[in-house]
Amino acid sequence: MFKRTILRPVGAALGAALLLSGCANQLPQRSEHEERVERKLLDHSLQIDVGEPRVLELPQRRVRVHEQKTFEVTAFAVTRRYDRYTPYQPWRELYEVPLGAVAVVAGIGANVLNVALLGSLPDSVTKDWISYGFAGLNPLLNVESNGRSQQNLAALDEQRQDARMEYSSLPWAERTVTVKAGENSHELLTDRNGVLRLNLLDGPFAEQDISRVGTLLLSIEDPQSSAKAEASLLVSHTLRGKLLEAHGLIYDDLEDDDVEQWVHRVKRLSELGLEEEASELEQSLIELTRNDPELQDSFLKALTRDAGRLVADPGND
Repeated sequence: MFKRTILRPVGAALGAALLLSGCANQLPQRSEHEERVERKLLDHSLQIDVGEPRVLELPQRRVRVHEQKTFEVTAFAVTRRYDRYTPYQPWRELYEVPLGAVAVVAGIGANVLNVALLGSLPDSVTKDWISYGFAGLNPLLNVESNGRSQQNLAALDEQRQDARMEYSSLPWAERTVTVKAGENSHELLTDRNGVLRLNLLDGPFAEQDISRVGTLLLSIEDPQSSAKAEASLLVSHTLRGKLLEAHGLIYDDLEDDDVEQWVHRVKRLSELGLEEEASELEQSLIELTRNDPELQDSFLKALTRDAGRLVADPGND
């Protein structure tokens, strides 16, 4: 008697636990297919093209910088298989049990009718109704539901399909190039095309005595891959002799000079072979005299007469 008294509440508790926990209703497995591409960096190098000749005879030079990368590209076919199921929710049994009973009766009737119709009814009527009905009548199982189904990854399969080498060459765009001139180092930026415009009469070089520098050392480094490159440019003895004089012609105060001295500066830069610098100074002086038409006209006539330069009339611009 004592044992029966203990076993009854234990059995009731187990039954209640089974009722609450229930079982998941397994659904057909689902598969996903995709292609995955894996790119592995094999080599990364940087290159500095200082151009020709390697000896600077003019203060300006366009230096091209680019980076090259080599990748191993591998394509994979990926298949993921998922186990799908309908999670158990006890409260759904309140309507699934009576609907299940109806479905079983309807399914039995459909099978009887199907015999008379020589099997012309579809399986969705003769078989699915029966399956739905018995799942609904089972208090530990919910009927299948795609709308609230859940899934777990059951298997992952990757098949290697193809492997190839891929090469890229891109400009070192808007990146830093270190230029060492004598004891000074300058951080310069390339443009969007990876071109560094060196001008020994402009920028940071104008602030030091560049006439004493015989070699420019250019270096770049990518901190992410530790790739680096170096290149050098020699500054010719002739150019170094011109730089000191040219610096004074360009940067000495212009406003204290007269027209004759302005013309001398432009003419002398041209005589030194620095035609680009001569043209830039010429345009700067034309802009400086824009608000004094008489002075500007005098300067333009003197350029033509004394320096033999053909200058467009700024009034026609």
